Amino acid sequence: MTVDSSAARKPRRSAAGKAGTTGTKRTTRTTRKSTEPELVQLLTPEGERVKNAEYDGYVDGITPDELRGLYRDMVLTRRFDAEATALQRQGELGLWASLLGQEAAQIGSGRALRDDDYVFPTYREHGVAWCRGVDPTNLLGMFRGVNNGGWDPNGNNFHLYTIVIGSQTLHATGYAMGVAKDGADSAVIAYFGDGASSQGDVAESFTFSAVYNAPVVFFCQNNQWAISEPTEKQSRVPLYQRAQGFGFPGVRVDGNDVLACLAVTKWALERARNGEGPTLVEAYTYRMGAHTTSDDPSRYRGDEERLAWEAKDPIMRLRRFLEASNHADEGFFAELETESEALGRRVREAVRAMPDPDHFAIFENVYADGHALVDEERAQFAAYQASFADAEGGH
Repeated sequence: MTVDSSAARKPRRSAAGKAGTTGTKRTTRTTRKSTEPELVQLLTPEGERVKNAEYDGYVDGITPDELRGLYRDMVLTRRFDAEATALQRQGELGLWASLLGQEAAQIGSGRALRDDDYVFPTYREHGVAWCRGVDPTNLLGMFRGVNNGGWDPNGNNFHLYTIVIGSQTLHATGYAMGVAKDGADSAVIAYFGDGASSQGDVAESFTFSAVYNAPVVFFCQNNQWAISEPTEKQSRVPLYQRAQGFGFPGVRVDGNDVLACLAVTKWALERARNGEGPTLVEAYTYRMGAHTTSDDPSRYRGDEERLAWEAKDPIMRLRRFLEASNHADEGFFAELETESEALGRRVREAVRAMPDPDHFAIFENVYADGHALVDEERAQFAAYQASFADAEGGH
């Protein structure tokens, strides 16, 4: 189905010569919940296709097979994510950062990339990793503590996960500057969240990328909560408008709309490859679960907000469109469910076959030549570990 675009769905950009608002009126939490922001949207939550003259061209040629592929990507990514959360709860992983609710932002942007583009993720880009061909079990090895990533970044043009908030944007900017100097026509994309957007590293990246016209796309997944901190406590303007102060365009896209994320990211990457410099894409989405498995979101947000966003679920949105357009039947969905369960079993078996992490590895390589205090701490930790064996022997 297709409906006409409303004024509220017109693309919002901020840069010289681009349409956009520059007001700085403070946004309250109540306003954030009750007002739908202006953003690029091609699929409504009901699965209706929205016309957009500026971005339709980037997805008009998409085939039914490709649409089913996007749906499959999101379903399998969510299945993997759910399995990882369960494994952490069972003590198999030390921690897990769920992407629940952000599948469209990651799959849409990930499928917009070419093989020769380079990706700099944070630690939640499991869907992008899937698009880049990284085996999901490699991601879990890092969260189990048995490797430092487990994949060759140059093999997939997908860098290792970055735990230090925002620092990967500097890496991406430097790499993009190198790409430009080499004369290549590939692009670079850096992923980060709304919380990272407040980091100085991100502002420095914006400065350097703008001055050197670096071919980099800054993809901010605004899931509205930096752990327990809402976005309005970090910025008085929408995040995409920050690009305006650095002299390059920013655009806000519906982060629960996989087609819109695909189209906008293609547009931004095209700009980069054509020598037009950086772009900030703000994917306005929602973190359906906890920040990580060590977090309890019920302590700082209510069920009403979560339920409102469940109605905008990115997977159900595309399913409704597929069904209404007769692009997928029950046989397709049943086969995908079988594939999803098989993926869950494979991931579960692979993690349980992994070795336990080396408890003493944390003390290695702290100092090049060793240190007396580290030696003392190692001995204390060894005694602590031995106490468990003694307790078990006592039983």
